[in-house]
Amino acid sequence: MYSYKKAQLPKKTIELSITIPWADIAKEYDSSFEVLRKDLKAEGFRKGKVPKNIAEKKIQKDTVYDHLLRAFVSRVYSEILKKEDIKPIISPKVELKKAKENEDWELIMTTAETPEIVLGEYKEAIKKATDEVKKDDIWVPGKDKEPSKEEKEKQESALFQAKLSAVLDTAKVEISDIIIEEEVNKKLSKLVDDVQKVGLTMESYLSSRNTTQEKLKNQMQKEINDAYKMEFVLQKIADDAEIQVSKEDIDKLIDNLKDPKDKEAAQQNMYYYASLMRKQKTLDYINSL
Repeated sequence: MYSYKKAQLPKKTIELSITIPWADIAKEYDSSFEVLRKDLKAEGFRKGKVPKNIAEKKIQKDTVYDHLLRAFVSRVYSEILKKEDIKPIISPKVELKKAKENEDWELIMTTAETPEIVLGEYKEAIKKATDEVKKDDIWVPGKDKEPSKEEKEKQESALFQAKLSAVLDTAKVEISDIIIEEEVNKKLSKLVDDVQKVGLTMESYLSSRNTTQEKLKNQMQKEINDAYKMEFVLQKIADDAEIQVSKEDIDKLIDNLKDPKDKEAAQQNMYYYASLMRKQKTLDYINSL
């Protein structure tokens, strides 16, 4: 039976240090081997009917260990979450610290929960930001020509952005480093793929942008941190202002969709669409302050 230790790290980050007895690994190895053998094909044998002695030559040990580790991590992680009442918002980062045959294995799983969110006096901050922006946009008849429709739209957009900035500036939210790290790695991986598709190297891309990989990474970290902070703050404001999405709201959304496929997709993903509508209602609420 595995054993574990739970450590509560800063920013609602949780680290689980797990030790797995070798006897359990050996047992899991046999189970994983049989699962892989069922999908094995070999000349002269039907799929799943390859003798064990032949399968052992065709299935590499690393493949079996990889399979058993994935299965074990999934099962154990679920058990620990339930036992410790952990509510993660990301998949765990798994680090295999020790994995030698005939010895106990050690691994670390790190995850994160929803951060603590303190809104602050955001309504007062919005009022101050609004007064500041409008002070610069006052139009006096006879002084200049009246702003055009395009200029008014720019002013409204600037005012809305000022309100959002005011909300963020007054809020206190610490996003777990593991969340930022995971998102940065995803963005960097996608960027590398995109750059290579157009025949460039990362070095030439960075040079064309007059930046370095470290600066790019720092920029990504800030953008991701701000994006997550905004999402959590909007959720907190929605709770604070008791903003709800009714069944009528969802029904109206679905009725307004013309394409039958879009209607079906909306019906199958009602929770997702409800969350989008709640977010939009929250943004409208902020803009109305």
